[in-house]
Amino acid sequence: MFPTLPKIPIQEIINDFLLANKVQLYVQREDLIHPEISGNKWRKLKYNVNDYYLKNCESIATFGGAYSNHISAISAVGKLLNIPTYGIIRGEEVNNSTLTKAKENGMILHFVSREAYKEKHKSEEAVSLISTLKRPYLIPEGGSNLLGLKGCQEIIQSFDFDTVVCACGTGSTISGVISSLRENQNAIGFSVLKGGDFLKNEIKSNLKLLHCRNNNWDLNTDFHFGGYAKYKPELVKFISDFWRLNSIKLDPVYTGKAMYGVFKLIESGAFKNKKVLFIHTGGLQGVKGFEDRYGELLFGN
Repeated sequence: MFPTLPKIPIQEIINDFLLANKVQLYVQREDLIHPEISGNKWRKLKYNVNDYYLKNCESIATFGGAYSNHISAISAVGKLLNIPTYGIIRGEEVNNSTLTKAKENGMILHFVSREAYKEKHKSEEAVSLISTLKRPYLIPEGGSNLLGLKGCQEIIQSFDFDTVVCACGTGSTISGVISSLRENQNAIGFSVLKGGDFLKNEIKSNLKLLHCRNNNWDLNTDFHFGGYAKYKPELVKFISDFWRLNSIKLDPVYTGKAMYGVFKLIESGAFKNKKVLFIHTGGLQGVKGFEDRYGELLFGN
């Protein structure tokens, strides 16, 4: 049975900086949903797993990078529900904490070249692998399909906020959030990708799928720190300080960049006299891989 949704706390951040700038900032702790299937991954997989059972499938195949939160979450679902899982991984074969855990959870990994991955659903390697599976259920990278979008529509629990913000990788989470907003609210997505302007079209396409005409949203592309999974020392310091002061862990790939962006916008005068809700989309499984890869400790020993 897919894990039930616990009561999700909304935690207020109070400090002199926010008080001086007259901003009320809250964090919706989606990261606390489940130890391994947390945040937006739980939201995106909820209806996909239900559909898997409705269609009487016998395995799940999906796609992702070597540090993918999605790959990690799918493998955890497979272990929990005794479903065979297969991950088609972008790039050369590597060993890291994310993939090691995925394998421990029973996921079979298949690596494809970065070039082939660009056309992953059509690539010879992927098609060949999927053709060998018994009644596979295909979930796209990041869980970004219509069922995933519908899951993300359920993220907002309270409408007592002026602005809702979250990190963006594929644009599906923010799309679900936008479609559930009321007229007096707006949303801002923070792209974690360099050159993330293309996500605007992805979001528009998603909103069309959801029959949503809301235009009360924006995409910020200023805080990617060089690109996906790239970082700078000031990001590491910000994440470490945020944990020390608020007892909330952020990850350096998604939520850390988005929260850094929120504070920089506040510094420039944004959100004055507003209530801002930050959606913590999880992703903390990637912290160890980041620390191992770059030798940067985010939360001390």
